[in-house]
Amino acid sequence: MAKRRRLAPANTDFLAEAPTPSIFPEPRRAPPIADVAGQASATAAMEEMSETLRRAREDGRMVLELPIAEVVPDYLVRDRLNVDEGEMEVLMASIRQRGQQTPIEVAPLPDGRYGLISGWRRLRAISRLAEAGEAEPVVLAFLRKPEQASDAYLAMVEENEIRVGLSYYERARIALRAVEQGVYEDEREALRSLYHAASRAKRSKIGSFLTLVKLLDGILLFPEAIGERTGLILAKELEHAPAIAQVIARHIQADPPKFAVEEMDRINAALGELARANKPTKQSLKRKTGTDITRTIRPGLQVVRHHKGGKLTVKGNAVDENLAADLIAWLVERDQK
Repeated sequence: MAKRRRLAPANTDFLAEAPTPSIFPEPRRAPPIADVAGQASATAAMEEMSETLRRAREDGRMVLELPIAEVVPDYLVRDRLNVDEGEMEVLMASIRQRGQQTPIEVAPLPDGRYGLISGWRRLRAISRLAEAGEAEPVVLAFLRKPEQASDAYLAMVEENEIRVGLSYYERARIALRAVEQGVYEDEREALRSLYHAASRAKRSKIGSFLTLVKLLDGILLFPEAIGERTGLILAKELEHAPAIAQVIARHIQADPPKFAVEEMDRINAALGELARANKPTKQSLKRKTGTDITRTIRPGLQVVRHHKGGKLTVKGNAVDENLAADLIAWLVERDQK
């Protein structure tokens, strides 16, 4: 029996127009080795970029965005004791309006957190803004890796000296605390290292304030408000009579001052009390006719009565031309009566 032929749709391919030749040659497909080379090049570029970013991070050239909770503010013994509230408000207003312009400096800690080296005021300002809901709880920071603890302390001191300036008491306090932490062997090395840019005279004055820190730290409420001249006079008095610190503490604890000027009143009252206690009586004068008698009028002003030669000496840092002129005028007036 004959097989039937199946019908199939007509093939129209032979009716299509011949392709128009192009003036551009057809692109050749890249061989497999080219794909491998391209991938290797891209991988090398990514590795180079990653290495560059890693070095920038470790060298402290990359700004990090860190959660405030991961920054340990008391990583170092801070040099600043108090911050003026007016200055803090100005800083907060600046950050609120323009954001954080200058990163803080931190050091990596073994537990994954970061220890604050410098930028305590900025960190505090951002923390307060974050607590009020006016800023994100993050801070911009540079990563530092100090080889020694002394490098970290030096960075902190230099930061504050440049930006705000430290009082003599604060300078002396951080030097003493660094010695106590074992960062430096002695006070002299600490002063020379931390304040290497200061003159020898300035380092000497800071060294004088060490006496105040040793005897009055924790007693004074506004120690950073003690000026250079007042501090040097008080340091000299404390060197001669360390017991003055106990009298000052008693006056401050009996009536705690609310302001720095009130604290100075307590200090002067304590010194006045000691001066009155040391005032020689007539009987003691008779018993000590063979010795010189010294009376402290106030800090920086002493009168010495010499037992020979009828001589009276007025000495101290408070003696200047004005005092000498007033004293001479009083003697002239007294002699004319």
